[in-house]
Amino acid sequence: MKFTLSWLKDHLETDAPLDEICKRLTEIGLEVEDVDDKAAFKPFVIAKILSAEKHPQADRLKVLSVDTGKGAPVQVVCGAPNARVGLIGAFAAPGTYVPGIDMTLAVGNIRGVESHGMMCSEKELQISDSHDGIIDLPEDAPVGQSYAAYAHLDDPVIEINLTPNRPDCTSIYGIARDLAASGLGTLKTRPEPSFAVEGETPVKVTLDLDDEKLCPGFALRLVRGVKNGPSPRWMQQRLLAIGLRPINALVDITNYMTFDQGRPMHVFDAAKVTGNLTVRRAKEGETVLALDQREYKLGPNNVVIADANGIESIGGIMGGEHSGCDENTTDVLIESALWDPMNIAKSGRSLGIITDARYRFERGVDPEYMIPGLERTTELVLELCGGTAAKADIVGYKGYEPKIVDFPFSEVKRLTGLEVSSEESIEILTRLGFKVSGSGERVSVAVPSWRPDIDGKADLVEEVMRIHGVDNIKPAPLESHAAVNGKILTTLQIRTRSAKRALASRGMLEAVTWSFISEDQAKLFGGGSPALKLANPIAADMSDMRPSLLPGLLSAAQRNADKGYGDVAIFEVSGTYENDRPEGQRRVAGGVRRGTASLAGAGRMWLNAAKGGGKPVDVFDAKADALAVIEACGLPMGNIQVEQGGPDWYHPGRSGTIKMGPKIILGYFGEFHPSTLEALDVSGALCGFEVYIDAMAEPKKKATRTKPALELSPFQAVKRDFAFVVDKSVEAGAIIKAASAADRKLVTGVNVFDVFEGPSLGEGKKSVAIEVQIQPVERTLTDEDFEVLTEKIVASVTKFTGGVLRA
Repeated sequence: MKFTLSWLKDHLETDAPLDEICKRLTEIGLEVEDVDDKAAFKPFVIAKILSAEKHPQADRLKVLSVDTGKGAPVQVVCGAPNARVGLIGAFAAPGTYVPGIDMTLAVGNIRGVESHGMMCSEKELQISDSHDGIIDLPEDAPVGQSYAAYAHLDDPVIEINLTPNRPDCTSIYGIARDLAASGLGTLKTRPEPSFAVEGETPVKVTLDLDDEKLCPGFALRLVRGVKNGPSPRWMQQRLLAIGLRPINALVDITNYMTFDQGRPMHVFDAAKVTGNLTVRRAKEGETVLALDQREYKLGPNNVVIADANGIESIGGIMGGEHSGCDENTTDVLIESALWDPMNIAKSGRSLGIITDARYRFERGVDPEYMIPGLERTTELVLELCGGTAAKADIVGYKGYEPKIVDFPFSEVKRLTGLEVSSEESIEILTRLGFKVSGSGERVSVAVPSWRPDIDGKADLVEEVMRIHGVDNIKPAPLESHAAVNGKILTTLQIRTRSAKRALASRGMLEAVTWSFISEDQAKLFGGGSPALKLANPIAADMSDMRPSLLPGLLSAAQRNADKGYGDVAIFEVSGTYENDRPEGQRRVAGGVRRGTASLAGAGRMWLNAAKGGGKPVDVFDAKADALAVIEACGLPMGNIQVEQGGPDWYHPGRSGTIKMGPKIILGYFGEFHPSTLEALDVSGALCGFEVYIDAMAEPKKKATRTKPALELSPFQAVKRDFAFVVDKSVEAGAIIKAASAADRKLVTGVNVFDVFEGPSLGEGKKSVAIEVQIQPVERTLTDEDFEVLTEKIVASVTKFTGGVLRA
């Protein structure tokens, strides 16, 4: 929300400087985000042209002698058609930044003639779009003085960050009201609008709605004989200062009322309206060409204003192009209406329309200002455009019934810790527009019409607190407890952080990708259901909620490769969506490696080759990443099972499924199917994984959070090698599991170190060599002990895999 200091002082009588006003705004909850003190306009001065000679080398240029009010005249080369002797305008000296052309001036040489500055147009100073000539000021303009001060361009612009619960401060008047309540200045009161009324408004309004909440009130007035030219300079300057483009007087008045009073208005060209107006639900498939030159397809969830020919406006959001006002408008219909905030929010979101009117109506406007807003707008139209006003036609409005809140003063102390007397609380609430009745420790408070956000006693405590002063709350430490505090983060939050740290420690970079992907990509990765389609996608290729992290990560890796960074290792820990129910949202850790971006190191450099790096990534890189996530999340790795194969988007022979037991799937890993990469327009050596963090069971609660004593065996660990001949279909993981189960007390680790296939083993056979680590616990093992353990290992592998010890 932006406004200028002078605009604020139209409603607030105060001598407080800008810094104090900004400080007070932040103190009362209207946080100041930015202040533009217009220092950029300070270098521009008023100057007079003393002579204007034709440029010797250019027909359209003139060489000017300019009096800047300081020292000798300066020479300026100018191409403006209105440059002449005696003209007084705005001069910019060398070193001045000119915002309209985004350039800092220097002494120039234009076709052999030096130019020491420039005479500026309104467009170059961003005053207007006019660039037909340089600024032409009255003869009495003071030469040598600041042009910004003379033209009122030095008016500071304040921008505040409004929270959604403060619709009363979407107007400059509302901000002034809050400042006055805080004790900074006095709120100015404006005389009631007064003007003559002739005749009735011939266009009548009908509310044809099944729910009267959709449009609780509608006021319409015809003004005949208006002249719709440019709005006055003071209004244009204020609108430009807050980022709005002046259009014409009628449209500028409605924009001015939106920001000045927080009352969105709309004007129809009466000549373009056929018959009476009806407020109704749009019919399925109806369209309207809006003022932004875009055609919108509407439905029954959208409330519209229509005449005999069709829709003229999307109620509370945007008007239609057909009935818009232009320089030919002579009769104007002024609309002031009330709309349902929830319907406005849903309609605006579904249509993708963001306007100042929607911003206010979806938060709630003051219903009691519907009619006064029409009167004030009519007064401005008559003042700036002339004409004759007809009697207003008002339908639907039943008046405002104040909400009554029971307020015990003790709540202030209980919720904030502030000691605020009941008298001060009543005074604060009264200054804010609340009506307090009753006495004692509990009172009844009537909520003003402009505060739809006030719902209960806690809201009243907040009002007292912010005006009394949040800075009066003294910092105090939390109470200390005798027992050790329990954990603050949930298990899912802890595991999410652990997964990120584990992947980052493996050389991967965290990425944040869109939660929305195209329908084709969603179907490619098991999604694409109608329930996960967005009603209002931000782009055509972002129409579905993602069923997997991999499409976004693969696309990101390819974008990096396209820019010359082919060796990329990225990960993301975020949400995926299986359906539109809460339990359908999963917490997933996913990652992609491309090129040679393995843990051993990327690139084809000799030092990486020595460590095993520089090779294209493969399924085992993805497997290691996935298992690292599971281990970091605290799951017992001895219970993890890895099975061959994965979903369709993985390569069937180079992928795997990670399980905890026979049913719980913890994730998938592998290289990607060529058809998947082709569909995504991705190429190169790629592997990836996804681990479902939310599928991991909660850890068993321990009797104490104290870690047990570290027990290390004093005996030397021993390693023994075994080679088993098994069928080619037997997985290495099955051999590892069988060998580990032979004696879980002594066998502390099993690793595969060689796989051999050859005709000497027989058809359909392979040899898998494993290294078994044996850790004695109670005593040093004898040869007999090792023989017994060897027999157990061989027997276990033979039983579970059918393998035989290789001779």
